[in-house]
Amino acid sequence: MLINRETDYAFRLVRNLSPDKPKSISTIVDIEHITSPIAYKVARKLEKGGLLKSVRGNAGGYMLTRGLDQITLYDVFVIMENDPYVNLCMKEGHVCPNNVAGNQCKIHYELRRIQEVLKKEMSTPLSEILD
Repeated sequence: MLINRETDYAFRLVRNLSPDKPKSISTIVDIEHITSPIAYKVARKLEKGGLLKSVRGNAGGYMLTRGLDQITLYDVFVIMENDPYVNLCMKEGHVCPNNVAGNQCKIHYELRRIQEVLKKEMSTPLSEILD
């Protein structure tokens, strides 16, 4: 599993925003060394995922829908990654012929454990990470 470039940029955008005052993408791209087209693309995904809202006007930009104490890396990760699983068999509803009742796959069991550890480790509020 590899965190893609857009997800990395999403982490960077979120850490520069607050729920109190909108900030323009142009000020963030300079700080974070991200290109504007990608930053806007990432912001739209985060907005669609419910983490950001856009504000129109001269003092407009993007702002968080809630504080960094209520947002985790995992929240951003799940919005940005098309498939946030360590393996396809972790997906809800996926039927694996190697993991059936009465014959549980040991690899599936271990990957599930790793998936849970990943989620737990990424679930620290961003306010604790960024302070």
